[in-house]
Amino acid sequence: MNVNTKSLCRFLWALGLSWLMAASALAQDHLNIQISGVGASQIPVTIAGFANDTGTPQKITDIIKADLARTGLFRLVGTDAVVPESASIDYKQWKANGADALVTGTVQKTANGKIDVRYRLYDLGKASQLSALSMVAPANMTRVTAHKIADDIYEKLTGIKGMFSTRIAYVVKSGREYRLEIADSDGEGRQVALRSSEPIISPSWSPDGTRVAYVSFEAKKPVVYVQNLVTRQRTVVANYKGNNSAPAWSPDGSKLAVALSKNGYTQIYTVNSSGGGLQQLTNTRSINTEPQFSADGRWIYFTSDRSGGPQIYRIGVNGGEAKRVTFAGSYNISPRVSPDGKSLAYISRRGGGYQLYLMDLENGQEQRLSDTSRDESPSFSPNGQFIMYATGAGSRGVLSVVSVDGRVKQRLTMKAADVREPSWGPFMK
Repeated sequence: MNVNTKSLCRFLWALGLSWLMAASALAQDHLNIQISGVGASQIPVTIAGFANDTGTPQKITDIIKADLARTGLFRLVGTDAVVPESASIDYKQWKANGADALVTGTVQKTANGKIDVRYRLYDLGKASQLSALSMVAPANMTRVTAHKIADDIYEKLTGIKGMFSTRIAYVVKSGREYRLEIADSDGEGRQVALRSSEPIISPSWSPDGTRVAYVSFEAKKPVVYVQNLVTRQRTVVANYKGNNSAPAWSPDGSKLAVALSKNGYTQIYTVNSSGGGLQQLTNTRSINTEPQFSADGRWIYFTSDRSGGPQIYRIGVNGGEAKRVTFAGSYNISPRVSPDGKSLAYISRRGGGYQLYLMDLENGQEQRLSDTSRDESPSFSPNGQFIMYATGAGSRGVLSVVSVDGRVKQRLTMKAADVREPSWGPFMK
């Protein structure tokens, strides 16, 4: 299957007329997570029970444990003990139980119905406190509060910023309905951003996490919209003759890279995120699509069949000569640049299957990360440690997450529904 029928067609699907932001998480068809594999070395951690944790809608300790377990980087050393945040710590005793770190905490209800969550993280080997946080939040923000604590634990123990309190976007097909959904990074807290009887594709988060760009076919042709998730306002940013597809944000949020066929062949353009300011970057008698900005905003990576088959190229943000990036294999599509700009994730067809690969952009060395054969739409976590992508399981689409070293894998499935087109949101301010 060539790039015109395989990768471009996904960008030409439709998006419906209706827009509905749910007030609370959907109760049915929740995402289920299966985890396999562990990191090269695991950090043993004890998460003690938080005092008064049973009074919250969901136990904070359970959410923290689930967050850390999904990474494969931590070995949870169990305890039934409830240890308040203010408790005196016997470092030798806790260390003797086999853990290198200890988490304690307290949950209190305030007079206005909010929750006051306090936690401490201890280094048992050094007999010292590593971190402490105190957060007051509405009770319905229990999950967010727990994710932020897990983020802090992750960062203090690994030196890498945690991503549990970030969000993901993806498309669900259930029966004849398509939904663009927004959820926590663990698939919980789901909200519907868009409903349609037509397909929805290509969600792309703005750098500040308040807007999503996508392609809609409601005008009987593909049009690129930007939708504000706070105000619900939609803005048309690309509605030119022919196909308008594949939106991707610049790092500063001021522009979108898009693929347009306004003059015949599909070419790469940039456009202001509010519309207007169109600038053409490529001009060849070939298909150029799937643009993605580099982390520093200087380059745009894209897919082109100018060499005969689809390969990934790079061009300056103001145009110029394009440079080919992928050479191994005859079919490479869907480039995604890591947040640090050092790696490139993409889908490669090898031996008849479509699989997720990761390339070191400095030396060109590549690694296959997936063991599935119908992969598409990769998206990096904002800390660059994981990649979410869509793949097939039987007749349905599912989401998978893999660590960038390929050791830890997760699969997110939804009962009786097809899940595709994932996009991992940015760190929230």
